[in-house]
Amino acid sequence: THKLLNKIFNNILILNFITLILIIVYAFIFSKIMLKPIIILTNKLIKRNENSLKEIKIKNLPIEFLPLGKSINRLINKIIFYIKYKKEFFIGTAHELKTPLAVMKLKNEITLKKDKTIKEYKDVIKLNIISINELDIMISSILEMGRAEGAQFEEAIEIDIIEFLREKVKDFELLANKDNKKIILELIPKQFITMIQLTLLNHILYNFIQNAINFSQKDEKIFIKVKLVEKYILRVDIIDEGCGIDEDIDIFAPFTRKGKNSGLGLGLFLAQSSAQALGVKIGVKNRDDSRGSIAFLKIDSSINSNK
Repeated sequence: THKLLNKIFNNILILNFITLILIIVYAFIFSKIMLKPIIILTNKLIKRNENSLKEIKIKNLPIEFLPLGKSINRLINKIIFYIKYKKEFFIGTAHELKTPLAVMKLKNEITLKKDKTIKEYKDVIKLNIISINELDIMISSILEMGRAEGAQFEEAIEIDIIEFLREKVKDFELLANKDNKKIILELIPKQFITMIQLTLLNHILYNFIQNAINFSQKDEKIFIKVKLVEKYILRVDIIDEGCGIDEDIDIFAPFTRKGKNSGLGLGLFLAQSSAQALGVKIGVKNRDDSRGSIAFLKIDSSINSNK
């Protein structure tokens, strides 16, 4: 009995030792397999710099790593966007702020050269006030961009996009009705639930709908059409009957203007920045019938739900 028990004990020790070795080998192989996609992503990112930034290919990644790959691509796109426009933005901002100041200075210098009547002094002051108002608008727009940057850290909440749009359009109908413009809302899905940062979504919708109203003539219509293009992708089209866009220029670049109603030209730049932060796709193109333009927004609920 004693010999049998010793033999069983030795066999158990040998079996446990073999099992431990197999577990270590399996863990090593499994960790290698799991780390391989991360190593591939790391190597791809190491080779990137500001001159060779582009999205990484994520088609061949395991499904567990797709959210990580998509998040990295969103970050890369945001970096590309800011690298592309930062110099243009700073130069444009300096120019836009300097011009009214130079005009005010010149007017004041001319006024001080010789005595003027009270009316002439009042006229100069009125012109200076106009220049100050222009500066105020510019600074407000720049501050708005700062708020949009801060909104990127806002917590995403679950909302019904369809119901949100229905309520949002009511606010714009009051503005459109001033010039007998009509907003027509077409909502095909009854509901579309997703996680999203409301402030950033508001920036995009506000700029698109505001532009559609501003560039439409009196008694014209603005169509807001919402439909599902795939199971998890909602497309929102804001269609106007205005003058259209110049497709030869980059309309998302800062300080790009068209017409007297275009403001400072920071609206679409701000909308694109918000879209980059949200991970949604936006764009503006001319209508096929050349009777206006279409601004579109694509929301992928499968992406936003992963945040």
